[in-house]
Amino acid sequence: MAMTVLAGCGAGGSGKYPSKDVEVIVPKAAGGGTDTSTRGLLTYMEKNMDGAKFNVTNNSDGGGITGMVTTAEAKADGYTLGTVTVELDMFCFQGKTDLTYEKYDAIAMPIAAPAALIVQADAPYNTIDEFVSYCKENPETVQVGNSGSGAIWDIATYLFEQDYDVAVTHIPYPNGTADIAAALTGGHIDATLADPSSFMTQIDAGTLKCLGVMAAERTSLLPDVPTFTEEGHDLVVRAWAALVAPKGMNEEDLQTLRTAAKAALESDECKEYFKSQGIDPVCYIGEEADKIMADDYEMYKEVFETIDFEE
Repeated sequence: MAMTVLAGCGAGGSGKYPSKDVEVIVPKAAGGGTDTSTRGLLTYMEKNMDGAKFNVTNNSDGGGITGMVTTAEAKADGYTLGTVTVELDMFCFQGKTDLTYEKYDAIAMPIAAPAALIVQADAPYNTIDEFVSYCKENPETVQVGNSGSGAIWDIATYLFEQDYDVAVTHIPYPNGTADIAAALTGGHIDATLADPSSFMTQIDAGTLKCLGVMAAERTSLLPDVPTFTEEGHDLVVRAWAALVAPKGMNEEDLQTLRTAAKAALESDECKEYFKSQGIDPVCYIGEEADKIMADDYEMYKEVFETIDFEE
């Protein structure tokens, strides 16, 4: 599926870039969080660029690998960009591809959704510590929904178990968080550690509650919910997506894109748009985003070396 995003972005280095349309490859299907955040970012970037036009194409083949490889192998002239997602940091450890974050220069990261500990509203625990105590009193009986064996929310659950020295039962829902939300609301599982945006309708309705988020800072979606870090546990698991260029792009032109992205993500209009789509916007530009990708790569390297995921 392709869509043309029109607008304006002048700025940057020599003033000659971009002089033609820019292709942006999104390695996920249209309509999801990665697609929505990419298209939203580009729309607001254009408002800070003079006459730029981004053509967005979705290619989710191979679980997103095909689209990410296509971006990495494109000519680094600034006219093929792409989005990469957190799965990029896992693929090589899963034996799926040798592609890594080192093949790209980050422009901006507009989304980094944390794992949130979500339970039924009438559950007999209201804090992270109370949930941990319940897990210890009922070893391997608490059922925690995840996004599939070895996927990000399953990893979040394993890290939770390791850090708190508890054991739970992992229940996979590989078709996505909508299935996890339905199972949790219906009482078929006890909890999940997943992106809170998929559960906001039920949380707002009072059928589910969130006890904590695995992030360095609180999420604007749930500003009253503490982080695991606040509770003394340095657990950060985030589902991010970043707009990137193939490694080696002209530095001035790359800075043009980063400047436009920063202005876009800092604008109130863009922030409100993201929130209206159920996305907690973040603003990590250039090297900040590169560092997140590098840090998470090292984390997942250790994860896959130490955890034997059940099939």
